[in-house]
Amino acid sequence: MYIADPKMERDLQFELAQRLGFKGRAIVAHEGINCTFEGTKEACEEYMAIMKADPRYADIHWKISDGSADGTSFPRLSVKARPEIVSLHLGEEDDIDPNQTTGVHLKPEDLHKWYEEGREFHIVDMRNDYELKVGKFEGTVFPDLNNFRDLKENLNKIEDLKDKTVLTVCTGGVRCEKASGLLVREGFKDVYQLDGGIVSYMAKYPGQDFKGSLYVFDKRKVMHFEDKDKHEIIGRCEKCDTPSEHYVNCANLLCHRHFICCADCLEEPEGNHPSGGVAYCNWKCDLKWKLYTAKKNLLKKFAYK
Repeated sequence: MYIADPKMERDLQFELAQRLGFKGRAIVAHEGINCTFEGTKEACEEYMAIMKADPRYADIHWKISDGSADGTSFPRLSVKARPEIVSLHLGEEDDIDPNQTTGVHLKPEDLHKWYEEGREFHIVDMRNDYELKVGKFEGTVFPDLNNFRDLKENLNKIEDLKDKTVLTVCTGGVRCEKASGLLVREGFKDVYQLDGGIVSYMAKYPGQDFKGSLYVFDKRKVMHFEDKDKHEIIGRCEKCDTPSEHYVNCANLLCHRHFICCADCLEEPEGNHPSGGVAYCNWKCDLKWKLYTAKKNLLKKFAYK
């Protein structure tokens, strides 16, 4: 797919999404389009029909799931034109064009067959570290990514897989377009990417091979497809180590690390901190933030005198 004028397409997408009453996010670039919208069933069906009528979008991989109960997974509608949909920060000359270089697309059905046949392959998860805490494929290899752009520097951690069959996975398949392309360019011999991402496999084979929940970038935070009584929670509270899928940001606003903390380990907020229970990712952040706010309040007190 190639979009000649991303800014014009951005305006068209915004107008269409606004008319349909969508909330969510979309990024448009020369290399393609990536959207996550929430709306009524009728509005979503109309949007897909309009997009499918455009030859550029005929092969889009649609992913449909239940939104939040009150329709507030996203606070607003955001549609932006950018140089890239996702960036590995390789620089303009070294960047990966997924339309030219990328791994072989492997359908969820084919991956399931690989599992059934006992085929030898290695799943490399291209998500951020905190995403894997609540769910991942069995036997996942993880190149320690705090952020997607860390991949280039961390390739040495999966160097031993260069001559083996590698399957890259991520939430919906977007990051893998470039991640698998980078592996191909760096000499990995047999590179696949999971078509449609982890969410497509989970939807087709709920509770199989992928353990736990899928982290998502909206108000829901996590999602799964199997029945509640069959769902396995693999996430652990970083405070007390009990099973949990409840994410918070470190209450030290100078840190803001995203981590799992169960409701029982949340503290009451102090001062003008955002409402709701809070947690610090470690004792140092707790101490630093309380010293910072105490100093700030003291300076304020003297300023008013």
